[in-house]
Formats: sequence, C-alpha cells, structure tokens
Amino acid sequence: MKNLIERLHIKYSLTDIVNQRDNFVYLTIRKENAIDLVTYLKDYEGFSHFVLLSCVDWIEDGKFQLSYFLNQPNKKFDIAIRTMIDRENAEMQSSHHLWKHIETYQRELREMYGINFPKNPRIEENFILEGWDEIPPMRREFDTKRYSEKTFFPREGRKTYDPATYMKDKLYPNAPITAKVNKKDE
Repeated sequence: MKNLIERLHIKYSLTDIVNQRDNFVYLTIRKENAIDLVTYLKDYEGFSHFVLLSCVDWIEDGKFQLSYFLNQPNKKFDIAIRTMIDRENAEMQSSHHLWKHIETYQRELREMYGINFPKNPRIEENFILEGWDEIPPMRREFDTKRYSEKTFFPREGRKTYDPATYMKDKLYPNAPITAKVNKKDE
C-alpha cells in the first residue's frame, strides 16, 4: 500500500498523510481534487466499497472537514479522503454518480450542517427534519439547550440534577464521602 500512497501523493499533491493503522490511512487533499481522487480510487485502484461520508465542524477555523471513507475488500484496506470546505459558502461537488448511496449521505449533511451538493438530484428532499426552520442542528453554534427550552414545556414534578453528582450517586451509592484537602491545609 505504501507504493499506492506515494503515487497518489505525487499525482494529487496530498497535503497530509496520516497512517491510522497498517490497513487504514487518511489522505488530505484540496477541495478541487477530492472527487477526482475518490473516482480514481474506485475506477483504478479497486476501492469498490464506499463506507461513509462524514463531516466535522471546525467553527474556529470557519471550515467543515468532509471525509470520504473507502474500502478495498480484496486487500482489506481502508482510505479516508479528507478535504476542507468553507462554512460560510458550504458547498461541495456531488459524488452521487459514483455510488448510489452517497446521495443519502449528502442529503443528511445538507440538512444537518447546511452543506450543498449541487447536481445531487434529491438534495432538496427532506431527510429527517421535515419542516425544520432553525439553523442546521449539527453546526456547533446551534444552542441545543436554548432550543429545548423554547420548544418543549417544563413538566410538573421534574427535578434538575447536576449530572456529575447524579451519576456518581447512581453508580456508587455506597461510596464513602471524601473531603477535598487543600495542599496548604496538610
């Protein structure tokens, strides 16, 4: 596989290579070349199985990271092609023509992150959030707590717990209570 990675690095000017395991590598490439590389791997290098299309929101950098996970079943090797796109104009070339199920991943990413995939014939169809009019809920600026408080009514008799204390009490109900000691008190 080392020879393949070296050839891909020369052919596509990869910006980063991370060997996750002996049989799994991450390759980072510029947005303009990502779908060409995915196509090449499918058509010429035996990566016949498309596993997953995922997204990471790097809000501090104003970017989304898209990762296309491919598998080569005969050699039991996985490659993830990573590319960065702008959050403000979140758009990526569609790759639905390569594997039919990519269409579904792209619809999900449009709905959850607001990423557009032009030429995907079903990109405008609702995926899960029928009638949703808020910002996409997987974007990091989405305030889940505020949304819940605005959308759902409080129920009578419901108590609020500190999650850490509550879980400690539930998991270790018979644990002795220990006091914290400051170093200067010792």
